[in-house]
Amino acid sequence: MAPQREWFEKDYYAVLGVDEGAAQKDITRAYRKLARQHHPDANSGNAASEERFKQISAAYDVIGDPDKRKEYDEVRKLGPLGAMGFGGGGAGAEGFGPGGTTFTFNPDDVGGFGDLGSILGGLFGRRGGGSGPAGATRGNGPRRGRDLEAELHLSFADAVSGVTTSVHLTSDAPCSTCAGSGAKPGTSPIVCPRCAGRGTVQDDQGLFSFSSPCPRCAGRGMVVEDPCPTCRGTGVERRPREVRVRVPPGVTDGRRIRLKGRGTPGAGGGPPGDLYVTCRVAPHELFSVRGRDLVVTVPVTFPEAALGADISVPTLDGAPVTLRLPPGTRSGRTFRVRGRGVPSPKGDGDLLVTVEVAVPAKLTAAQRKAIQALDAATDANPREHLMEAASHA
Repeated sequence: MAPQREWFEKDYYAVLGVDEGAAQKDITRAYRKLARQHHPDANSGNAASEERFKQISAAYDVIGDPDKRKEYDEVRKLGPLGAMGFGGGGAGAEGFGPGGTTFTFNPDDVGGFGDLGSILGGLFGRRGGGSGPAGATRGNGPRRGRDLEAELHLSFADAVSGVTTSVHLTSDAPCSTCAGSGAKPGTSPIVCPRCAGRGTVQDDQGLFSFSSPCPRCAGRGMVVEDPCPTCRGTGVERRPREVRVRVPPGVTDGRRIRLKGRGTPGAGGGPPGDLYVTCRVAPHELFSVRGRDLVVTVPVTFPEAALGADISVPTLDGAPVTLRLPPGTRSGRTFRVRGRGVPSPKGDGDLLVTVEVAVPAKLTAAQRKAIQALDAATDANPREHLMEAASHA
């Protein structure tokens, strides 16, 4: 990705409140915290929070991506000269100025950087319009749309098997009347007569040749002569919408799914943001998930564990399976039933069955008599090895 002009001007680390040497996971953690705090849905009508959210999203879009972050760090090392495009000098070098302005120049024709700085300051100062040094302005070029967050509540069964469903949200979206063109139905945007569709205009200043965003079309190359009555020419309206989400099998509570391009529309021809859907999975009374396996605990009687037995084990799809317990099964032992876990293209998971010997809280007279007979016939002491180990400690 080519460096962006904003990279020279903005400290994205400061925007997210992290150090330049922060680990990627710390950057992501800081972004999520700030995004929740300043999200428009949680700050309705608060323009300051909305602008802050845009800054947070723009910063994370760069330093949240390891490759972009590496380029950003390299660009920032160039300092102010990098911002002016003075990479290595030479005739016809190109630089970036305020407000999206680009210029070309021949450094052999100027006396030095001191003279050059005063010339540039005077020229940019005359261009005016905006705050900041020498009347610098913010560019009107393409801008990426905002990322959105949504929650999706799932039953345990749907989370295990996977499901295609919808999330409902209210957000900025392409205008339903003009399909995002900004033009009244029956009309279309036209090529900008000022810049002939290039999106930039040239301004020769002798030694320098300036290229800046076209003031007529704001750098888009197209203009709307007859605006849409619904969106007033912006191409965007705030409305409820439904977004389809494919949930893969085996998602767990808190899992985030990214839907690329389903955030808010971009501005000036920029790409849309993304939609991040957080899955909230309802717990199940019997089952839990461990990777691709389902886990269940099944109580058994002492005779079943001691003598061995065939027991019926529930499954998530409602069709029980038969599990054979060998004689002498200990309480807490886990058995594996192949292929009855989470479905997956890599192979279905298994059902892990842990047996637990159930001790009756109340005994009938016949049960008590039978257990007393078993106790009388039992010679072995299951704690004998503990006593021996303690005596040698």
